[in-house]
Amino acid sequence: MKFKKMAILLFFFGALIGGSALLSCSGSQALVTEKTGAQLWGENCVRCHNAPTPPAFNDYQWETIAVHMRVRASLTEEEVNKIVEFLKMAN
Repeated sequence: MKFKKMAILLFFFGALIGGSALLSCSGSQALVTEKTGAQLWGENCVRCHNAPTPPAFNDYQWETIAVHMRVRASLTEEEVNKIVEFLKMAN
């Protein structure tokens, strides 16, 4: 009987955590659509290293770097597109 109660509690706890994660992901996705490429660049690129200035690389190099950093930094396609567009315009 104790096992059954424990299993039920774990199930509901897992559902609660999973639901919260889904809500937080959808909430953060809405924030991404409101942010500019400059904001996303400033927030994401300095998490792990000093962010290079936009003129540090040409457009082609920024696109190549973006492919690599999308995976390394777990960025969405929308975030990467906005960041690259900002870097190209500021270059």
